[in-house]
Amino acid sequence: MKRVDVADKELAYKEAIEKIEQVKREVGRYIVGQKDIIDTLVLTILAGGHALLEGLPGLGKTMLVRSLSDVMELSFSRVQFTPDLMPTDITGTMVMSHDKDEPFTFHKGPLFHHLVLADEINRSTPKTQSALLEAMAEQTVTVVGETMKLEKPFFVLATQNPIDLEGTYPLPEAQMDRFMCKLLVPHPQKEELKEIVRRTTGTEEIHLQSVMDRAELLGIQKLVKEIMVGDEVLDFAIFLVESTHPDRESSSELVKRYIEYGSGPRGLQNLILMAKARALVSGRYHVSIGDIKHTALPVLRHRISLNFEAEAMNVKEDEILMDLIKRGAGS
Repeated sequence: MKRVDVADKELAYKEAIEKIEQVKREVGRYIVGQKDIIDTLVLTILAGGHALLEGLPGLGKTMLVRSLSDVMELSFSRVQFTPDLMPTDITGTMVMSHDKDEPFTFHKGPLFHHLVLADEINRSTPKTQSALLEAMAEQTVTVVGETMKLEKPFFVLATQNPIDLEGTYPLPEAQMDRFMCKLLVPHPQKEELKEIVRRTTGTEEIHLQSVMDRAELLGIQKLVKEIMVGDEVLDFAIFLVESTHPDRESSSELVKRYIEYGSGPRGLQNLILMAKARALVSGRYHVSIGDIKHTALPVLRHRISLNFEAEAMNVKEDEILMDLIKRGAGS
């Protein structure tokens, strides 16, 4: 009986890997370049987390998220964040009804979908941004004292412009911590720009095919959690997170000089989950040190706060994290 269970498990892993590769290939038919961004976004979804994409307008962030919803057969909603957007525009509100027994009925907002695109999230006020907190953390929405559960799977993929642009409201630390990872979307290379123009200015239309449904995604998410983590790998992950705090013995000179405060426990949890997802995609049943190294930047870069000296010296989060990764690997 156990042999049958092992065989079934191996088959489930193999099928999961094939499905994931199909998702990436299908999205790649429409999105030019951005391979690393697509890979990390897929890992985030498999790990059950939310992602924040930062980049200048026109880099294809919105279309990338929409493409993922089409390929994975996830119900999709898009919210354009603006300064006048209200919390009830996201969560939904009570509206008057003609029914005498129920004079008010709840009209669901865009949060009641599997994949929610919060477009240009930092163009809305903190009051509206905070309306996402409960949904992202608890997968519930509370309106007029009534709490309603959101259907699984539920993801928030948000985009934002760099915070130094006009008309933006930097996300508060509590909200940033709800995102499993933060991705920096680069500007396309010369050849990629050519291909973008060919695909978007001609007569050919690309229709994406669905290659994964909701039940399959939920099954793969379960497999991700079953991936094993050894003590040595866990210790390395703990070292990275602990070393982001300037008051720890393991902290480097860069950390002590430039970081105001470091990552909390949620950073460690998300780092392990992302590493598990990468191990699964790589065809392994256990997490490696390499998985931790690969996922550390997107998971931790938005969980450390730089001080004024770092900003004055133009020191970036990734520079400090790369130094910690090298120190941890050499110890």
